[in-house]
Amino acid sequence: MGDIRSTIQEQVHRLVGFGDGAVDLSRPPGDPGLFGPGSVTWRVHGDFTAMMAGGIASLLIQMLHPAALAGVWDHSNFRRDMHGRLRRTAQFLSGTTYGSTLTAERLVERVRRVHDHVTGTLPDGTPYSANDPDLLTWVHAAEVWSFLAAHRRYREPGMSDADATRYLTEMAEIAYRLGAREVPTNPAALDAYFLAVRPQLRFDERTRTVQRALLLQQPRSLALAPMQALLMEGGISLLPSWAARLHRLERPAGARPAVSAGMAGVGQVLRWALTNGAAKQAAAS
Repeated sequence: MGDIRSTIQEQVHRLVGFGDGAVDLSRPPGDPGLFGPGSVTWRVHGDFTAMMAGGIASLLIQMLHPAALAGVWDHSNFRRDMHGRLRRTAQFLSGTTYGSTLTAERLVERVRRVHDHVTGTLPDGTPYSANDPDLLTWVHAAEVWSFLAAHRRYREPGMSDADATRYLTEMAEIAYRLGAREVPTNPAALDAYFLAVRPQLRFDERTRTVQRALLLQQPRSLALAPMQALLMEGGISLLPSWAARLHRLERPAGARPAVSAGMAGVGQVLRWALTNGAAKQAAAS
């Protein structure tokens, strides 16, 4: 059993780039980082299973915005490096959540420098920039909505609306540091934001190509293959009805309980196997 446990943990760490030295999660005495152990952000980001499903939902929602899609299409090797994007996102989240204030600031600045070069023109001739505050707000809103939805469905169904608001308010700090503006900081405001943006969203052949690159990516190991399939379905199941319709990913109404049961099983296995991750190291320190 020990070999199975260590194999799963090793493969997960390799998948998200934990322990490769890219992000320093140590904190000097007296520095709780941007959030600290009493934050809801630590709680939400501490469950790998829910965060993975939330990350999948987030990417599917983000790509429906033409400018967000263009940034991926024009400035990434998404067909061959979807895992690389996952790893970089996971490292940014773990560093800004659990690292020192200085680590978080450096990670934010690194992203801002990358965004300086992510510019171009949409197929209809409209210019876009990854530094556009409205686009940054869109990407942030898709992320926090998805992580929160995943946590409330797969990890903490009884989470209060007050704690959900605390999470959104805490995470707005990252969005503002990256350059977003008018960031929704409670569930009602987040729902209203999506309603307002929906007329701008599209699903076309480029969206379909990026969607398939995400959903049909090959597992990085045989040990994670069954879990990856369940996590993908867990992410799809989270999509709001309007996003599922645009993606042509609607599922039968009765499918959700089976997905939730499968996610509960995956969660138990991964929580058993992951004895040494970012959240646990942060809690121990």
